[in-house]
Amino acid sequence: MRPFLASCLGAACTAALALPFAPDAAAGPAAAPPPAPARTADLPGSTQSLPVAAPDAPLATQQDTTGAPGTLGLPARTVQPFSLLGVVWDDADTALHGRVQVRTRATGTGHWTDWQDVQVHNDDTPDLAAAERRNSAVRGSTAPLWVGNSDAVQLRITPETRRRAPVTLPGGLRLELVDPGTPPGDRGVHADPPAPLAAAATEASAANADLAPLGATEIPALDRAASPTDAAEAGGAAAGPSHRGPRPRIVTRAGWGADEKLREKSFIYTKTVRAAFVHHSGSGNNYSCAQAPSLIRAMYRFHVRSNHWRDIGYNFLIDKCGTVYEGRAGGVAKPVMGAHTLGFNNDSTGIAVLGTFTDTEPPKPALNAISRLTAWKLGLSGLDPRGTVALLSGGSNRYAKGIKVKMHAVSGHRDGFLTDCPGTHLYNKLPATRLAAARLQGR
Repeated sequence: MRPFLASCLGAACTAALALPFAPDAAAGPAAAPPPAPARTADLPGSTQSLPVAAPDAPLATQQDTTGAPGTLGLPARTVQPFSLLGVVWDDADTALHGRVQVRTRATGTGHWTDWQDVQVHNDDTPDLAAAERRNSAVRGSTAPLWVGNSDAVQLRITPETRRRAPVTLPGGLRLELVDPGTPPGDRGVHADPPAPLAAAATEASAANADLAPLGATEIPALDRAASPTDAAEAGGAAAGPSHRGPRPRIVTRAGWGADEKLREKSFIYTKTVRAAFVHHSGSGNNYSCAQAPSLIRAMYRFHVRSNHWRDIGYNFLIDKCGTVYEGRAGGVAKPVMGAHTLGFNNDSTGIAVLGTFTDTEPPKPALNAISRLTAWKLGLSGLDPRGTVALLSGGSNRYAKGIKVKMHAVSGHRDGFLTDCPGTHLYNKLPATRLAAARLQGR
């Protein structure tokens, strides 16, 4: 998700990271909250969108307050509660060359975090010619960062410098603060009884109708011999049961609480699935497995409301405990077109492990889940996870449009794009997951 940059973050390569430090609640009164965003009663969650501007003048009594030329940010301010954040800008084809850092204040405790880096380059995106880019203002963005339940935020963005001059930052910079909301099933014992499924929720659930009942919160695991319907749903030439992977348990969109009114109504499919691209979400590792559905709801809202995509970008998501979640709507066994690997979204599926694995080892349960999921999903099309496939590039910063590229059937994002996604530690585990997936297929 973060391309390799011919730059560093030291004094020789970037301007000093200096902004006036706004005191937290313990040191003085917090800034007045901005107007609350408009909320719709029947839509769980909300997004606050704050324009980013030049910082206030530095305080003479503050140490190291000489703001770098071109530095932007937001002083510490109280906001409506949120749990995930990211920065967006107007032009999706323009990169943000700089460093983005945030501090947040935990709701209830008043404790401010240290400065955290936000992963600047987010290359999990629709292809240049994809349907969701047509007649829509798709935005550029950082990766979303999960910060937990928070009620205040401070931001600073420092541009890179080249030849002692700061690089111009993209236009229309905004800080997006996402509240994932609470799905009806989590509102307590006194909540109203569940209402009948709305039309959009019915359509999303019906896409899996041959695998689970309408409205089901999960699709059950099945062994290799017991899932012939899955292959029929996949399209293309399916393998016989001897090389079909067992289906893993998959939490549906209803299970993680997707608000189906957010996404576009229609589903878009490719011809088949010939490869799986593994990603990390770049959202950090500071979440619990119980929080994973909330993280996914927040990411979904960020992708749709902030990035202006048609739906969440990934086809599947996996948490640190190894739970597999349905991502983009359209049916887990079907070849749903995702927005995850620029240039190679056609005839592929995108799997995001929730977390950041640039400097951290991925959890063993998550690795096992990748093997189970790829054994099943690729097996529906008769593919050996140890094999290679030829994919036609739709255009990326690594392969020009129209070039045929030999890829692993289970590839990392960096195999199709100049990026460090899925993080070095996760990427280095992919050879072992391919072998494990093949064994699950009985190969």
